[in-house]
Amino acid sequence: MLDHLDHALRTRPEQPAVLTATRSGAPRVRATRGELAELADAFAAALHARGLRAGDTVGVAVRPGPRALAVLLALWRLGLRGAVLDPGAGPDVLRARLALARPSLVLADAAAQAVAGWARPLARRARLALPDLAELGPVATVGPRLPGCAPALDLGAPRRGVPAPGDGPDGDADAVIVFTSGTTSLPRAVVHTRASLAAGMATVSALFDARGDRPVLGGTFFVLVPSLARGAAVALPAGNSRVLARQLDRLRPEDTYLTPPRLRDALGAGARFHGRVWTGSAPAGAGLLERVRAAGAAEAWGVYALTELFPAAAVEAREKSAFAAAGESGDLVGAPLPGVLAEPDGNGQLLLAGPAARHRYLGEEPDPWVRTGDRARLDGAGRIVLEGRSKDMVLRRAENIYPGLYEPALHVPGVELAVLVGIPAGDGDERLVAVVQPRRGADERALRAALSEPVRRMGAARPDALLLARIPLSGRSRKPDRAATAALAARRLGRAR
Repeated sequence: MLDHLDHALRTRPEQPAVLTATRSGAPRVRATRGELAELADAFAAALHARGLRAGDTVGVAVRPGPRALAVLLALWRLGLRGAVLDPGAGPDVLRARLALARPSLVLADAAAQAVAGWARPLARRARLALPDLAELGPVATVGPRLPGCAPALDLGAPRRGVPAPGDGPDGDADAVIVFTSGTTSLPRAVVHTRASLAAGMATVSALFDARGDRPVLGGTFFVLVPSLARGAAVALPAGNSRVLARQLDRLRPEDTYLTPPRLRDALGAGARFHGRVWTGSAPAGAGLLERVRAAGAAEAWGVYALTELFPAAAVEAREKSAFAAAGESGDLVGAPLPGVLAEPDGNGQLLLAGPAARHRYLGEEPDPWVRTGDRARLDGAGRIVLEGRSKDMVLRRAENIYPGLYEPALHVPGVELAVLVGIPAGDGDERLVAVVQPRRGADERALRAALSEPVRRMGAARPDALLLARIPLSGRSRKPDRAATAALAARRLGRAR
């Protein structure tokens, strides 16, 4: 599909490709289809001129938008492997991730470099943090260059000898690395091949069925590529909820993709929807989907997806509401999408497989089955019904937070034990709480002061609350009982409120 997109962009170069919104919500063309194709060509030539060849790894720290999409198109064309760097993960985790991926080059826009440099104090307020990228290897600036940034990519590099679109490696070659879990010393990274990435986008394309004469609203790669390939313009959602509400009213998109937190914010701002609305990346209950329908959507869909397999299943609001009204237990996420195989293992954990499944985890052997960490069953109609998460992941505002990445940093002098747990925050969301057990005789005020620096460095995993308490233990090995700890945190914080 990415090869098809390259051709499609050149077919109608004058048509809008990526839209943004003014404060009044009016659409504004950020890039035409021809400009996007030209930028991808320039990036491909610049990377080729630097000596990068098929199979090399390139770190990508570029904000979503036309430049990020053009970078990914260039990487695809040259057969390069992109390692997506998340500035919300915290500098220590990212440093370990880059050491594992070993990129030949890091592409970063001025904003990402500012987060790692002069704007670090401001970025911390937004829970963003990056290590000094120059410590990790060669860095090149994508987009406007500000003082202190690395040298810019040479967009005037000669294009002779650059592989033509469609001449990239076969489908078995690696395409992208997305880091998900693991520890700081041993990060875990999902590796998708060109074939699995293409299969995932084809599934999304069939699900959306976007038409070229109607715009689509959404900002993810899996929304941009299939929509643009079909000829539809894509509007990036406004960051401000009130502006987003006005944008929806002015644009009237045929399809809208927003995470559940963004949907809740938009509904709170009085947004009206049109056509079909899709949501995922966090639990979306029947109540939320029905609120979207009541706000004008013809259909409201919840999509069950993982980094390892996107998408896996989908369910419409009316089907989900009927399931809940029947008194069935669990969370219905829908029937597996075409090509997706689903079955619980002996412990009730949901296993998934299919053409869109990741090939492997970096440094591990390939495995056709994705272990989701979710407990689930299949009902009589073959639909997936989730029954809770069997892994320790905390899901806060559509972000996956893996406690094992960050708990070691909490063990400063004076700390006997520390865990991160999630407690319900309403509508499927969670609050992240750091529960720290002081050593006997430790000064609590000094301990809180000592914890302030490691907590600050957690980026998007910074806890919502820090609780000093004795952590419950369980089992023969007396390991921390996370369920009991979460219940303790909920009780203590509830009383404090």
